[in-house]
Amino acid sequence: MFDGMTAETLARMQFAFTVSFHIIFPAFSIGLASYLAVLNGSWLWTKDDRYLTLFNYWKKIFAVAFGMGVVSGIVMSYQFGTNWSVFSDKTGPVLGPLMAYEVLSAFFLEAGFLGIMLFGRERVGDKLHMFATAMVAFGTLMSATWILSVNSWMQTPAGYSINELGQFVPEDWWQIVFNPSFPYRLVHMVLAAYLTTALVVGGVGGLHLLRNRQDAPARRMFSMAMWMLIFVAPLQILAGDFHGINTLEHQPVKIMAMEGHYESHPDGAPLILFGIPNPAEKRIDYAIEIPKLSSLILKHDLNAPLAGLDTIPDEDEPPVAIVFWSFRIMVGLGFAMLGLGAWSVLRRIRGQLYEDRWLHRVAIVMGPMGFVAVLAGWITTEVGRQPFTVYGLLRTSDSLAPVAAPAVAASLLAFIVVYFFIFGAGTFYLLRMMNKPAGTLHLGLKDGPIRTAGITPVQQAEADATPGE
Repeated sequence: MFDGMTAETLARMQFAFTVSFHIIFPAFSIGLASYLAVLNGSWLWTKDDRYLTLFNYWKKIFAVAFGMGVVSGIVMSYQFGTNWSVFSDKTGPVLGPLMAYEVLSAFFLEAGFLGIMLFGRERVGDKLHMFATAMVAFGTLMSATWILSVNSWMQTPAGYSINELGQFVPEDWWQIVFNPSFPYRLVHMVLAAYLTTALVVGGVGGLHLLRNRQDAPARRMFSMAMWMLIFVAPLQILAGDFHGINTLEHQPVKIMAMEGHYESHPDGAPLILFGIPNPAEKRIDYAIEIPKLSSLILKHDLNAPLAGLDTIPDEDEPPVAIVFWSFRIMVGLGFAMLGLGAWSVLRRIRGQLYEDRWLHRVAIVMGPMGFVAVLAGWITTEVGRQPFTVYGLLRTSDSLAPVAAPAVAASLLAFIVVYFFIFGAGTFYLLRMMNKPAGTLHLGLKDGPIRTAGITPVQQAEADATPGE
């Protein structure tokens, strides 16, 4: 199946496969944790039972998605010590502490309060339960902050020096954590997580509205999701524009690949909407383009010059076709989200938000598109950085451990089989939960923790029935 592939290619495929599974669950849990905090706070403020019903519904879905995200993340970390041990050795002094901070300050925060959020309302009271819910939401955002700091440093390294062993060592932790691309990347990813969650919530709400237009919790979740889309989608487009300008400054080759600019444009570069990258001939075939618009977007000047891939060595060129198309998928879906939000505003103004069945159908179709956009954005970011792991400083080929191709192929095949079985089953279970209306008493997840020691429910019931003994 993998005959003829090098160990480097197989190792890259393995990491891409595992991280693709992993990234979709945190993208969902980051947004869903914040949504749960909003629902819980809204119920405490208004005492509207629809918010409490939705909170109890989505917290169970969050628990399953959170668990799947944790499991998929653990597997990734092992690859740093197996397939990519040279990378770990060279970057460990810088990246190791950042990843440890993520575990200590963020993951422990999430795990510590998760049980209270899921099962503790009757045990700790509403106020402490709200605090726990807010801490879980804050913890997910902190996790994203540290991990994106790690990834951003690999994209735009700063605050380091290189010792006699060829290792990156820290010189200024402020520059390392707050490296040039970090603020833009963090905002872009968090907004992407909120949009992803809004699309899922809107899709589920649309599904249940198709079945019953009078379903009160479905109406509320659909309305909230559409509000999120119309407010956050424009912000995401604006954030993407700032992120693109920052990337042009620090990673110009990535921008060349994203834009499909094989040739330099001294008098203003066109925006290529569509086309077929032709790496052999170094051009975009059948290009549909708007003259000088790329220069206007990236440099805010129609006639601003933009360099092309003809200015860099071939060995430093990323895989243009992959970056070119993944970028367009991400941008196209971003505008589709904005369109769905605008459609919902129009129907809301006309009082038809809960009656427009085509709007609900489109919301269902758009439900998983946030995950597709996140994956497309990740592919654009990571493949566009190639052939480097630390941009401009450490090549991917020099980051690989001395592993044999057959061994990597065997582990990759095992990952494929196990992942599709485990995460396929988990995803199927999540979809089954979402298929049930929000008022359903049990979605398949018990409403309390399983007791493995101490007083059992039967013993407690017997004690309550005979208080004098």
